[in-house]
Amino acid sequence: MARYRGPRERIERRLGEKLNLKGERSRSPKSAMTKRPYPPGVHGQNFRRKVSEFGQQLQSKQKVRNIYRLMEKQFKSYIKKAVASHHNPYEEIIRSLEQRLDNVVFRMGFAQSRDQARQLVGHGHITVNGKKVSIPSYSVKAGDVISIREASRANVFMGNLMPVWLKNYDAPVWISLDKEAYTGKIQGQPAVEESGVRPEDIQAIIEYYSR
Repeated sequence: MARYRGPRERIERRLGEKLNLKGERSRSPKSAMTKRPYPPGVHGQNFRRKVSEFGQQLQSKQKVRNIYRLMEKQFKSYIKKAVASHHNPYEEIIRSLEQRLDNVVFRMGFAQSRDQARQLVGHGHITVNGKKVSIPSYSVKAGDVISIREASRANVFMGNLMPVWLKNYDAPVWISLDKEAYTGKIQGQPAVEESGVRPEDIQAIIEYYSR
């Protein structure tokens, strides 16, 4: 599937908000948003424009879509299905995004960014209920056990780098994490409040796709 391969920090500067797209670097003084907190381009520092209602909706859509690192077609599909489900659309949207396997791997602390988590899944390092799954969009459910594949635990990333940040990481309450075993269990559904996505952004996204 196609995915954005351009500079990720440029996205943050364009939207004017840190989205933590580059893991630890996004939280460091080296972050582009820290050093250059204005839109990219030669006129970025002097760029000022009143944002319309449509512009605000578009910005919310772009922000959340980029947080979860999805292309437009896939993101739109999640929103449309959630709205058509006749359940609480806010909860359905967050559930469908948060329960993607690549996002779950990120939420477990096995990766420092969703891009890194997607790479781990795509390269076959992740198992679900003991079976290797290499599809980032795979949707997990309550009771599923997600682990680092046994054969992958000896490589440099899993054996040396991951333990450095994992020991101080706290998983969200809907995930039960065993740091020693490199295993996590889904024990509930993610709540909107836990996702970090603002309800007003979700509402703006729904309105954007309802045009």
